Amino acid sequence: MINISFYLLFTTLFLHLISLKSVSTDAPALYVFGDSLLDCGNNNFLVTLARANFPPYGVDFSGGASGRFTNGKTVADITAQLLGLPFAPSYMDHQNFQNLTGVNYASGASGILAETGTNLVTVLHFDPNKFVPENRRRSAATEAWKQKDLNSYLSKSIFMVSTGTNDYINNYLQPLFFNTSLTYSTQEFVLILMGKLSLHIERLYRLGARKIIIFELGPIGCMPTYTNRFKPIGPCLEYYNQLISHFNSQLSTTLDRLTNVLPGSLIINGQINALVKNIIENPSNYGFIDTKNPCCIAGDGTLACTPALPPCMSDDRYLWWDGYHLTEAAYSIIAKTCYSGSHICSPFNIKKLAQK
Repeated sequence: MINISFYLLFTTLFLHLISLKSVSTDAPALYVFGDSLLDCGNNNFLVTLARANFPPYGVDFSGGASGRFTNGKTVADITAQLLGLPFAPSYMDHQNFQNLTGVNYASGASGILAETGTNLVTVLHFDPNKFVPENRRRSAATEAWKQKDLNSYLSKSIFMVSTGTNDYINNYLQPLFFNTSLTYSTQEFVLILMGKLSLHIERLYRLGARKIIIFELGPIGCMPTYTNRFKPIGPCLEYYNQLISHFNSQLSTTLDRLTNVLPGSLIINGQINALVKNIIENPSNYGFIDTKNPCCIAGDGTLACTPALPPCMSDDRYLWWDGYHLTEAAYSIIAKTCYSGSHICSPFNIKKLAQK
């Protein structure tokens, strides 16, 4: 789930900065990186099997099937609304290059590792060889802006990241396509992921990012794609959830370290795993009637939505939209809790992050 070329980020950022005007919101922009949990349509422009630009995806979205892997808005969309910003548009949709309030670089099936998701053909990944030299970036930006204005804009903007899930479901747990599970123990694999993720965040910081939120991984062992396939005794496949727990534990340690070594950085850990588990264990507390099955008709309950077939009647009462992704109702709980709550996002919520 990150995996973006920073060459892409820099070139589009130049265009945004050149004509930026002052804005009233505490956060002038929201930049989004990650996978299908945040993708707003980038994969529509890629040769890939990971697509969601057909009904019933987007059945509750004003633009219809936009490429979002859910029935409506994503966590990034809802967070943008709470911040008083428009939705961060797709990087791949070139008509949005002049947008000044953020860009969405998320790509379904991508991960922290460059090879993750390549079994599905194409995803947007980081490419260190295309990294634009720092002095070239500063020179180009300074021509249009005073350096202090550029620094202020970047330091006040919020950078949202959700990545890592596909490094498991589209890499480590796919031995027919990748040898990672045959080469590394679960602990070794986590350390590799943390090393790569740290480099990505450090590059964001060198670009100018200071306010960053990184979501931990949700309980993939509870995804319908696995529970319907393997029929666990309980509600979830605990072996898969245990893999994720190793990642989340190391993520917390990694983010604490990055905060300490990157002066002026404000990094939030979006601890959503326990929230999703709590919804599964206590669905009525959150207004859900089904936390096991996908709302849309997803093959045998393990796949993406079957094109054109109508979904369930009450998608706002289902936790899962398809075999992998949550409904807008679930994303809304995550986004609103992280924005203004006190027990999911640490060490402070997004609202406070924007005000700092």
